[in-house]
Amino acid sequence: MGADGRSVSYRDADAKLHGEMFRPARQTSGLGVLVVHGGAGRDEHADDRARRLAALGHVAFACDLFGERIAGDRERILREIAALTNDPDRAGRRAGAALEVLAAQSGVERLAAVGYCLGGTIVLGLARAGVSDLGAVASIHGGLRTTTPATPGSVRARVLVSHGGADPYVPAEDVTAFTAEMLDAAADWQLLVHAGAQHGFTHTHADRHPHPGVAYHAEADAHASAALAAFLAADR
Repeated sequence: MGADGRSVSYRDADAKLHGEMFRPARQTSGLGVLVVHGGAGRDEHADDRARRLAALGHVAFACDLFGERIAGDRERILREIAALTNDPDRAGRRAGAALEVLAAQSGVERLAAVGYCLGGTIVLGLARAGVSDLGAVASIHGGLRTTTPATPGSVRARVLVSHGGADPYVPAEDVTAFTAEMLDAAADWQLLVHAGAQHGFTHTHADRHPHPGVAYHAEADAHASAALAAFLAADR
């Protein structure tokens, strides 16, 4: 099943943002899936993951956290990452602006959010905050640590976390704390730990730009993608 994409410009207050909307050739679900990129900004990885979700029959929107004229500006990117991770309200508003765009699309009846790396941290923040419109949230090799943990009953969305068992940026104590947090919150959640996988294990280009602790892992990518497809299918 093919998927066509089109550019969508939108705003969060004064920030001009640019995402890519993917619609399936034949829509088979009423689910709209927000795809939230990692720390490099909205790139081909995010667009490709949205394209794959659209090929499953969903409407998928690869959103933009950073805004225009930021690509390649490392210092500005680092400032944007810090601003979003240090201010959950700001991150929630930025993701919320994209969710509004997605919710307005024809055929979208329910919403889900999937995030990679930084995006995983962002979508877990939405779940912790109890965003009422989200039925499902998935974090793929995202950060699990938070300064605003979920409280009992606050997590309304189903939660899926795919974590690399050898990810040096998300240590075992973060996984343990996240598990305790979800149990205390009485959330509907699941955690997949992929043995041997490091950070960014879905990024096929990671080996072309080596960075300590970051590597593509084909088996983990395949397992995480299959689990995500099944997880989202439950919201049909």
